[in-house]
Amino acid sequence: MKGFLSSKHKKFSFNFYKIVYLPFKIDYMDLKDRMILSIIQEDSTLSVKEISEKIGLTFTPTYERIKQLEKQGIIEKYVGLLNREKLGLNIVVYCNVRLKEQSKKVLETFEKNIMQHDEVQEIISLSGEYDYMLKIIAKDINSYNDFTVNVISNIPNIGQYHSSIVLHEVKKSTKFKIDLG
Repeated sequence: MKGFLSSKHKKFSFNFYKIVYLPFKIDYMDLKDRMILSIIQEDSTLSVKEISEKIGLTFTPTYERIKQLEKQGIIEKYVGLLNREKLGLNIVVYCNVRLKEQSKKVLETFEKNIMQHDEVQEIISLSGEYDYMLKIIAKDINSYNDFTVNVISNIPNIGQYHSSIVLHEVKKSTKFKIDLG
């Protein structure tokens, strides 16, 4: 609020400025937004009411913040994390792949071919000795061997691949570190 004396009327008048809070600019998230993200990462099954109670806001502003975070693509989707071992998927393998050549067409063809297989959980393009790292989940070692023989070996332009079987997962997380203060 700003006050000044009008020279014509010799009386005190005020100019009021409305402050508009826009918390959802993509480059700015306040503490409440970050708290929402942290809570959702921990348990995405919580209701908006439960989240609002945890962050100290009412239902409507919490709901609007969540919707805006979704709209901006900060929250991509909500998923259930399954226990792979209870589903009989006992082997995790990181498979490094080197292609014979790295032209755009060859890379796109490899990616298109390998993405079709549900056993492949992650495909990561690398710099360095190998072109890709695949995270592959299989029922057992025989299933993984069948996958390499029937799938990986038959993809055009595979130069070499190297498999590392996971013995024990020391840390497994889907959470990102979010600064809460």
